[in-house]
Amino acid sequence: MNITKCANVTLRGTFSRIFVQSSVIHISATSCRSDALKFPGIFEVFGLGNKTYEHYNEVAIYIDHRLEQLGATRVFELGLGDDDANIEDDFITWKDKFWPAVCQHFGIVATGEDISIRQYKLTEHIELKPERIYTGEIARLHSFQNQRPPFDAKNPFLAPVKVNRELHGPKSERSCMHIEFDIEGSKMRYEAGDHLAVYPVNDANLVEKIGEKCGVDLDTIITLTNTDEESSKKHPFPCPCTYRTALTHYLDITSNPRTHVIKELADYASDPVDKEKLKLMASTSAEGKALFNQWVTQANRNIVHILEDIPSLKPALDHLCELLPRLQCRYYSISSSPKFHPTTVHITAVLVEYKTSTGRLNKGVTTTWLKQKHPSDPPALVPIFVRKSQFRLPTRSSTPIIMIGPGTGLAPFRGFIQERDHARKEGKEVGDTILYFGCRRRDEDYLYQEELDEYVKSGTLKLHAAFSREQAQKEYVTHLLERNKEELWNVIGENNGHIYICGDARNMARDVHNILIKVVMEKGKMTEMEATAYIKKMDTQKRYSSDVWS
Repeated sequence: MNITKCANVTLRGTFSRIFVQSSVIHISATSCRSDALKFPGIFEVFGLGNKTYEHYNEVAIYIDHRLEQLGATRVFELGLGDDDANIEDDFITWKDKFWPAVCQHFGIVATGEDISIRQYKLTEHIELKPERIYTGEIARLHSFQNQRPPFDAKNPFLAPVKVNRELHGPKSERSCMHIEFDIEGSKMRYEAGDHLAVYPVNDANLVEKIGEKCGVDLDTIITLTNTDEESSKKHPFPCPCTYRTALTHYLDITSNPRTHVIKELADYASDPVDKEKLKLMASTSAEGKALFNQWVTQANRNIVHILEDIPSLKPALDHLCELLPRLQCRYYSISSSPKFHPTTVHITAVLVEYKTSTGRLNKGVTTTWLKQKHPSDPPALVPIFVRKSQFRLPTRSSTPIIMIGPGTGLAPFRGFIQERDHARKEGKEVGDTILYFGCRRRDEDYLYQEELDEYVKSGTLKLHAAFSREQAQKEYVTHLLERNKEELWNVIGENNGHIYICGDARNMARDVHNILIKVVMEKGKMTEMEATAYIKKMDTQKRYSSDVWS
C-alpha cells in the first residue's frame, strides 16, 4: 500500500515493516487498512534520505513517532539511511540488529543459516525470430518501431542530435558539450527549468571484457524468468535478448557493486583466498566494511575491474545479470527556452573522466557516449524524455531575480535568460536579471561567454563572474556574493524578488544559504532565528529555489 499521510494507518497484521522514501511511505503487513487504528500493532521504520538536504528523513521520523502515538509498538529503533554516505551500509548495519530483535519479540529461535536464493531461471533460445528479440535501443521494442507520443520513461523519444559542440577553450584539459536534440514533430513540450532524461549505452569494450572473463558467448539469446509466478515483475529486463544487449543497454556495469552482489559472487571464486576476501568484504564486521570501503568504494572498482583483479572469479553470467542493477537514465538541466527554441531542446554536459587509485581511467557512461553523437546521415539517435520541474521563473517578468550557478550550474539559467530577453523584446517590463557565474579561467571554461556578453550589452543581464584560478587567491561566486550584500538585499528584501541556486549541494549551495542568512541578518536587522525563518518563508513562497546535486 502506498500512502502519503500516516495519521489513519491501521495495523491489523502481526507485524508491519515500513520503508520510507521521500514523501511516499511503503507499508507491508499481513493485513493493513487505512481507516482509524483498531488495536495496537507491531511496526518498524527505516528511512531513505540524504543529509545534504534540509528535511533529512523527516517523513520517516514523523511516521515512526505518529505510529507510536497511535498505540503501535516499535519492535526496534528507527533506522535512518544516508544516501550522501553509504545507504546500503546503513541499512545492512540496522538490519543485522533488527532481525534478532524481531526474533526475540516473537520468541523465535533463528537458525543462523545464510542462504542464497536465485530469483530468476535461465532459458537459452537456439532458434527465435528476429522480430521477437529485444535489441535494446529503448526498453520497449514496439516504441522503438512506432515512436508514438506521449513520450515518457517507458516510451522515450529517439531524438536526432542536431548540434554537438565543445564549450571549453583549446587550452582546457577538460571537455563540456553543448548538445541540441531535434524534437520537431514529437509533440514533446518543455519549459525553461525542466530536466531532460537521457538513456545511455554502456561502453562496448567493458561489455566485451565481461563476456571474456565469464567465458560466455555474448550473442547467446536468453530469457530470465521470475520463479515467483505471481510476481508482477516477470523479467529483470526486456527478454528475450542477447547477453550483449542486456549488458549494453539494460544493466549498470560501471557503478560500485553493492555488498550483496559481492556476497553472491564469492561462491564463484575458485581460489580459497579470493573467496574469503569477497566474503569478508560482504560481511558487516568492522574489518569487512573497511576492506569494502578501501577496495571497492575508494578505488572505484566496477564489476569489470573486480573480474579483472580476481582472476579466479568466474560467475555464471545469467546470475550476474540477475544481480546487477538496471541502467538508469541520467537527468540534465535543460539549457534552453522553448520560446527561442520550440523544435529543439538543449543540454550542457561536462565529460566525466577521472583516474582511480588503481591507475585506471574511469569514464562517465552517458557523457562518454554522448561525446560520440554528432549530426549525421542517418541521424544519430538518443532516447530522451522531459521531466517536469518546480524550478520556475516568477509569473511576472517584472519580478527581479538572482541566479547563482557556477560551472554547468549555469545550464537552466541560460534558458531563464532567454525567456527574460524574449519578454524584453516583446516590450514587457522585465525586472533585474542578475547572474553569478564561476569557472576556473575565462579562456578555458567560461561557458557561453559570447552569449552572456551579448545579453549584458543589450541590457537583459547583469553579470558577476568569478575566475577561481586567475589569481593567487582563489575567488568563487560566494566571495562575490559576500561583497554584494546590498544588491542581494535589494532583490530579496526590498523588492520581493526570487533567488535561484543550481550546482553542488554539499558545498556551494550550503555556503550560499549561509551567506543569505547573514545578509538578511545584517541588512534586514534580524536575529539569526528571524533570518532563518525569513529564508524558509521565501522557500515556501517559491521565491528561494534550488536545483542541486551531491
